[in-house]
Amino acid sequence: MSRPIEPIRLGFMPLIDAAIPIVAADKGFAALEGLDLQLMRETSWANIRDRIAIGHFEAAHLLAPMPLAANLGLTPFEAPLVTPMALGPGANAITVSRALYEAMRAAAPDLQVNDPVSVGAALKAVVQARAGKALQFAVVHPHSAQNYVLRYWLSACGITPDRDVEIGVLPPPLMPDALASGAVDGFCVGEPWNSRAAHQGAGAIVLTKVAIWRGGPEKVLGFRRAFAEAKPQVLQAALRAMKAAAQWCRQPEHHEELIDILSRANRLNISAKDIGAALTGTMPLADGRQIAIDPFGDEAALRPDIGAADWFFAQMVRWGQVTDTADNCAAATSAFRPDLLPGAIAAEAATASGFFDQA
Repeated sequence: MSRPIEPIRLGFMPLIDAAIPIVAADKGFAALEGLDLQLMRETSWANIRDRIAIGHFEAAHLLAPMPLAANLGLTPFEAPLVTPMALGPGANAITVSRALYEAMRAAAPDLQVNDPVSVGAALKAVVQARAGKALQFAVVHPHSAQNYVLRYWLSACGITPDRDVEIGVLPPPLMPDALASGAVDGFCVGEPWNSRAAHQGAGAIVLTKVAIWRGGPEKVLGFRRAFAEAKPQVLQAALRAMKAAAQWCRQPEHHEELIDILSRANRLNISAKDIGAALTGTMPLADGRQIAIDPFGDEAALRPDIGAADWFFAQMVRWGQVTDTADNCAAATSAFRPDLLPGAIAAEAATASGFFDQA
């Protein structure tokens, strides 16, 4: 019995960690599960947040704390979300302007790039020399791993966010130009935008996120809770397609084709050189070294970590976005559903017997 085609509209931002849903659509993994996965590229995380809330999308490539914020009522429109899968634990980095990097080197000649303590000490020395004139940094959204990890690291280094460093919000594609124009002194963003800034000559990549917090989720796959509850079999089919796509993405022999797919005009629309830097080990650090960063992680990294949800909630409390109550904590962490992916895999045999007729 052939299965009916089930449409799923999925919003994504032009980042390497959107690769899993992109590959699920473009390599046919979604179609094999009876899904018409319709990908829609967006220009900002705020647009993603609002469009999934009002029903333009059933699913989205999301910043990991976004579903927590939605379930806490911190978003403009009420739309509870569920997160059954993590998409990326390692594609973020901190990039500063060349001028700021040279100032950091002058203040701390023994600066060791990609060492959180060394980079933090150099940045603190620059902050102290500026006599109260705050540096300008950008993150992609207030409810983002980028915001919370940047603030956590700055604070640990003795730098006070919102006093020593002012933190604003910019969409990822605008960050390299903001750095080149002098509008910001640095930013924390996912790849390929750090590499793009470095390749353009304006940016110096000083610190990768995995050097601060290895394994913490940066992006997740989120669904409208109403959709997930109304069509659980469709959700399971989508998760199986995403798992198969993740397995394909992790294999190095596929990276050349993956870079080609992501660079297409209807996907990231960015040069293969910028996209490929993290995947091929040519991501250019400020000191001239080239490294690879793994945007996908291993099989276990696909399951959303409740401990990470607890940490994100703690950061929301720390920075005054929400009050610390048991009800708020429960609402926040309920967004992460690590049980749903194993359930989808267990249901695979039922898929073959045509359970879509019940969806």
